[in-house]
Amino acid sequence: MRFILLLAALVGLALPASAQTSDFQTWLRGLRQDAMSEGISATTLDRAFAGVSPIARIIELDHQQPETTLTFAQYMERVVPPARRDAARQHYLDNKPLLDEIGRRYGVPPRYIVALWGIETDFGRKIGTCPVIAALATLAYDGRRSSFFRRELINALKIVETDHIDPQQMIGSWAGAMGQSQFMPSSFLAYAVSYRGGKAAPDIWNRTDDVFASIANYLASNGWRGDQRWGDQVRVPAALDSSQIGPAQKKPVAEWSALGVRNAKGDTLRGTADSIKNAALIEPGGGEGPAFLVYDNFRVILRWNNSTYFAVAVGALADSVD
Repeated sequence: MRFILLLAALVGLALPASAQTSDFQTWLRGLRQDAMSEGISATTLDRAFAGVSPIARIIELDHQQPETTLTFAQYMERVVPPARRDAARQHYLDNKPLLDEIGRRYGVPPRYIVALWGIETDFGRKIGTCPVIAALATLAYDGRRSSFFRRELINALKIVETDHIDPQQMIGSWAGAMGQSQFMPSSFLAYAVSYRGGKAAPDIWNRTDDVFASIANYLASNGWRGDQRWGDQVRVPAALDSSQIGPAQKKPVAEWSALGVRNAKGDTLRGTADSIKNAALIEPGGGEGPAFLVYDNFRVILRWNNSTYFAVAVGALADSVD
């Protein structure tokens, strides 16, 4: 049946809904067996999969290729516009006591918490509307990256099992990222925290204290250094060998300064040469765009989302909060 479905997709044929449903139910029975072998109860599985069927729109989005690729300048204009910078400053002020408290507990400056919150969900306004269990089941069943989404689906079921979260309340993006921090289920299990403590489950959908603490915990757990920034925009001398540019070319800031790299104003680099040993020079927009020296915290942000554009945007939005 799976072969027939794939063949139909290739030649543009439409299969009867009953055939698609039958194949999904067969797949789902196998998934249930895997989940139960990992300690997930039949009761949880019945709750989680009640009424679940493949969502055609999610398959369409997963297979969709972007028509255009944004340049770095276009990406920054879209992701870190002046209005979002202003909003980041205001959200920090509105939540300052809580953010400062969480920042001290985890050793993460609040501006980075606000920046990730702002870029991921526009400060909690756009968390997605897809039921996470159904979305992940669709992606795990469809075949493209099925092993990854099957694992995330099992993790989502573990959240329902262990944290007693109603699967109907687990909403997020079409790819299964959840709540105001857009955690995949694996990240939720590893890093989500209930800031109020006790036996309450982390609520990254509705409670900003849990959202902020979970973001901070993610960064701290992945090696955030409280004594460093994410990076700095710099000027690069024209004579610098291009082989020195790239994330793998790490040097102490003092060496970059000796090579003629200067800050954005053209002055000597800030007094961090003694503490920053692993600075890399990157030009995300190519030679015609801005250049940045990026540090260990930049690489922590890449653990969140392995995109240079994204990591620079987080740093830039965080800087606007200062």
